Amino acid sequence: MSISPLLVFALLGYLQRMLKNEGIRPDWQGWIKKWLIFAGVLFGAQFIFHIEHITLWFWHFSLIALSWFILTQPEFNRIRTMMYAVLPVVIISFLKDLIGEDQKGFMGTIANFLDIAYPFAIIWLVAMFFINNKQRKALDKERKQREAEEEQARIVAEQKSVLEVMVEERTAELTRQKEELQQTVENLKATQTQLVQSEKMASLGELTAGIAHEIQNPLNFVNNFSEVNTELAAELKFILDKLSVTDHVKEELLAITDDIVQNHEKILYHGKRADTIVKSMLQHSRTNNGQKEETDINALADEYLRLSYHGLRAKDKSFNAVFETDLDPTMGKIMVVPQDIGRVVLNLVNNAFYAVNEKKKTAGDRYHPTIWLSTKRFGNLAIIKIKDNGNGMPDSVKDKIFQPFFTTKPTGKGTGLGLSLSYEIITKGHGGSLVVDTKEGEETCFTIKIPVNK
Repeated sequence: MSISPLLVFALLGYLQRMLKNEGIRPDWQGWIKKWLIFAGVLFGAQFIFHIEHITLWFWHFSLIALSWFILTQPEFNRIRTMMYAVLPVVIISFLKDLIGEDQKGFMGTIANFLDIAYPFAIIWLVAMFFINNKQRKALDKERKQREAEEEQARIVAEQKSVLEVMVEERTAELTRQKEELQQTVENLKATQTQLVQSEKMASLGELTAGIAHEIQNPLNFVNNFSEVNTELAAELKFILDKLSVTDHVKEELLAITDDIVQNHEKILYHGKRADTIVKSMLQHSRTNNGQKEETDINALADEYLRLSYHGLRAKDKSFNAVFETDLDPTMGKIMVVPQDIGRVVLNLVNNAFYAVNEKKKTAGDRYHPTIWLSTKRFGNLAIIKIKDNGNGMPDSVKDKIFQPFFTTKPTGKGTGLGLSLSYEIITKGHGGSLVVDTKEGEETCFTIKIPVNK
């Protein structure tokens, strides 16, 4: 019996396993399966019907087709070595069956030679099978080891990626915490600076109160004696009318007396003006008891406007600005805490003068820095408006100006508490409102609305 059928079944089974395990060409798997079924049916038929002389050539041509298929397709490079071991058996079997038995002469010699070579071909096939099987196992082991290393590398890469993400998240968290700590430190520094400034201002307030008290005493003498001298000058004019002197002398004496009266009137006017300023200084430096008093808003606003202007002029002689007032004569007196409202007006006016002075530095000579202060009684509301034609504010700044420690001024120029405290005084202290209307690069207007308690 020829081993060709066994080789056909072995090669077909090997190809089927290889195609299935490595996922090569699913359509080939179907053809191999059909080939196996047909070969099995044919193999059984040759024993039942004794048609070995016919099926023999099917096995030979199947082996030749399988050999050609395996040797020409690049997908089967791994089993070509095994195919080289099968080829001698295939060729010798084909030639033996082609020549036939009982041959004489040259053909008989070839048949004898093939009979001798056939066992060696079988031995070569078996030896190569074991060698190839050993190599295949070694290759499979190496492949599995390589796949395990690749899997390990993939796991390491995934873990590395996860760790990188965790590191980035942790770094971002630490950066955020660092920024928050830096902001806290900045706030603490600002608070410390504000506390120092508050202490300085408290000391300055005490000093101002002391100086104002000292000034008020001689100022009272100036005002009182100015009033007395004015009365004496009037009496002098009355006596001069009764003197028996020439008209020329009398006119000169009366002219001199009139000059003295005018001078004393000016002294009295400016003395009372200075007295008003001193009283404002005392009121501003006085400890706030939170008690509301009937207050002339017009006088208070006008006074602090002038105090702000002259205070800035005292610090910077080059500073100059125009201020205009429009005070409602029907405003009357309303119940407020005068020290607090004075602080609010002073702070807003100082900010307005600062804004126009900063714009003046870059706008050129055609720009005229101007401040407008107006009051209006509207029903049950007292309205104070402070407007400037400075640089204005962008919307992003407008939303933050009443927040504590927020300031648009350079470091050292402001603490960021003025507007915040002003907002607290108006809204919580007086139940009113403080709003800002601004156009960037053009103007800013603060509007104070205070309910009038009848």
